[in-house]
Amino acid sequence: MSCRIEDYGLIGDCETAALVGRDGSIDWLCWPAFDSDACFAALLGTHKHGRWLIAPVEEVTGTSRRYWDNTLILETRFETADGAVDLIDFMPPRGNASDVVRLVRGVRGRVKMHMQLVIRFGFGVDIPWVKKTEDGSALLAICGQDMTVLRTPVETRGEDLTTVADFEVGEGDTIPFVLTYGPSHLPVPKPIDPSYALKDTEAFWSEWCSRCTYQSEYRDLVMRSLITLKAQTYAPTGGIVAAPTTSLPEKLGGARNWDYRFCWLRDATFTLLALMNSGYTEEASAWHHWLLRAAAGSPANMQIMYGIMGQRRLLEWEATWLPGYEGARPVRIGNAAHAQLQLDVYGELIDAFHQWRVAKLEMDETSWALECAVLQHLAGRWDQPDHGIWERRGAGRHYVSSKVMTWVAFDRGIKSAEMFGFKAPLVKWRVLRDAIHRDVCARGFDPELNAFVESYGSKMLDASILLLPSVGFLPPEDPRVRGTLEATERYLMRDGFVLRHDPREVEKQPAEGAFLACTLWLADAYVLAGEFAKAQELFDRVVAIANDLGLLAEEYDTEARRQTGNFPQALTHIALINTAQNLSLAKKSTEKPAMQRSK
Repeated sequence: MSCRIEDYGLIGDCETAALVGRDGSIDWLCWPAFDSDACFAALLGTHKHGRWLIAPVEEVTGTSRRYWDNTLILETRFETADGAVDLIDFMPPRGNASDVVRLVRGVRGRVKMHMQLVIRFGFGVDIPWVKKTEDGSALLAICGQDMTVLRTPVETRGEDLTTVADFEVGEGDTIPFVLTYGPSHLPVPKPIDPSYALKDTEAFWSEWCSRCTYQSEYRDLVMRSLITLKAQTYAPTGGIVAAPTTSLPEKLGGARNWDYRFCWLRDATFTLLALMNSGYTEEASAWHHWLLRAAAGSPANMQIMYGIMGQRRLLEWEATWLPGYEGARPVRIGNAAHAQLQLDVYGELIDAFHQWRVAKLEMDETSWALECAVLQHLAGRWDQPDHGIWERRGAGRHYVSSKVMTWVAFDRGIKSAEMFGFKAPLVKWRVLRDAIHRDVCARGFDPELNAFVESYGSKMLDASILLLPSVGFLPPEDPRVRGTLEATERYLMRDGFVLRHDPREVEKQPAEGAFLACTLWLADAYVLAGEFAKAQELFDRVVAIANDLGLLAEEYDTEARRQTGNFPQALTHIALINTAQNLSLAKKSTEKPAMQRSK
């Protein structure tokens, strides 16, 4: 059985990532990229579906773990009756090949250790052919296009289609294990020096963290979230995956299990603000260029999400042989929502480009032409029903947040043209912007509830309407915004956290956990409204349920007191960065909070 979601730590090389359990088992790794097939899939099944365990043989009496300061190097300490040992896990910055390095260091006494390597390509179903290299220095596992190479001074043996080893480590000893990936048709990747790789990895992350300009009281929290965001960035293209996992359930035992190993356009502005306000203009620039390439082409064909290299066909299928995380099925690979109409993404794209210009950062010269084409297309489409920010499957609706983001698209287009002297049909855009605003206020606001609702004609709320003041649709002191915040407290709060869907709405599926990004969106709305104590309370509540490494999933089950959903979740960590910056600015001065986008 896999660990609790919050019992995992993250390591990665900015092209893929692995989850390491508190028990010393790597239970998830897609190789060679985030969206590749998993070779360790025990996270969604059992150890027979692939894992790499290194742990003491005797009973573990205590476990602790930490990241080395300002790095993605994970250290897990195991205490036993015979002594103590550290397991140091990391992935060096990608060179000619991708490596996972595991160093076993003796801390005290002499500890007997066991290693079990179960490689199962194809999400746990394909058993490789295993043999030693001709010189006997390494162990090859080959299946189809995939190959891994294990190098270690420890003697290994085969047992029941797995590779195992037993060894001892004494105080002061360091025993390395290096697993390397390579395409099976190419020569075997050359070995790396584990000790040099450790120094190189530490230097890489330390230098990257030194560029952070955020220096306020939440720096450690923000830095860990920024490292997590960097680790989920596909370095060759700049695309940022929503999470490195698939099918971790939004509700334990439920069926809302989705593949998040893709890049969502709706995260664009949130991501841009988090990076720019922290000093990471290079990463923000890479994200901008990824956005531009991904959205290139006909605006009618623009999608809500793309692959890490901009792929458009993210076909969804089910890995029926995997029993799912704690039995949550189906296990889905790919994401059919990529083909949905979600009007909000047009606004996110235009808004992101506007924020970039306001920050006076260099942009691709083709950006404005793309924006004009998008707005021309949106002019004839903004009043259609869509599937909304939460990707509801089934018939479309007139979602309020979607309509608001179409208003943002025209508003930011107008602002960019006015501020930077671009040629544009401003009269037409102003007419459309004002028409959308009137439409939303007339049809999306319920006078009885005194709140904006999920969709036109509905009596239900949803947490995306919390973004109305932050995008500038209405000022935070507007009575309708105040009423919406009060209605959110009344209907969407559960045990101090915010649900994204109204629990009064009857659904076939069991209620999911509280949505952590939405909880932080409410904190941001409080900051804008001047209710700083409420904002601080919400922020502290979210921080308190992060795991011991500072990592957060998509949701939190307040009854089971467990993290749920894909992990770590980029949007959650982005929201944490932005809320921390907002609170810091609110305490220091009356400056405009970071999340209040330039309008």
